Amino acid sequence: MVRDIVIYPDKRLKQKSQEVTEFNEELHRLLDDMYETMVAKNGVGLAAIQIAVPKRVLIINVPIEEQDGAQPKENTLEIINPQFLEMSGKTKYQEGCLSVPGYYEDVERYKYVKLKYQDRHGKEHILEDDDFLAIALQHEYDHLEGKLFIEKLSIIKRKKFEKEWKKKGPKSKK
Repeated sequence: MVRDIVIYPDKRLKQKSQEVTEFNEELHRLLDDMYETMVAKNGVGLAAIQIAVPKRVLIINVPIEEQDGAQPKENTLEIINPQFLEMSGKTKYQEGCLSVPGYYEDVERYKYVKLKYQDRHGKEHILEDDDFLAIALQHEYDHLEGKLFIEKLSIIKRKKFEKEWKKKGPKSKK
């Protein structure tokens, strides 16, 4: 089921997500809904809080360029209760966000990450990357901490963003 995306400046996006303790059918439904929502909204990643579920759950599905940007469900990384073990180096990448539609900006992130997480069945995994996936992991993890990529912008760029965003019209302010 495709769910509604929570849009900035909705206060729920500031909420810190809670650890998942039950790996059951409800979690599996959430993960399936997140995938359907992300694909329907043309996203690469989605954190549960972006559909108003404050759980430490995120998904990422990097499009396959050789297959016209396809995002097959079996390629989806389902990441529950993530913890960064290592982060190093620096890189910049232009990011966007389903919760801040239509806005893109360069953000500095770590180049390399090593992450420990659980899958939908509670099994632990380790994931390492120093490419686009590393950026996406950090972006989605920030959502679990109640942070948005726009908070990483310089003061000048942040003020410019806020001014442009207000011009776009009324948004949800729950």
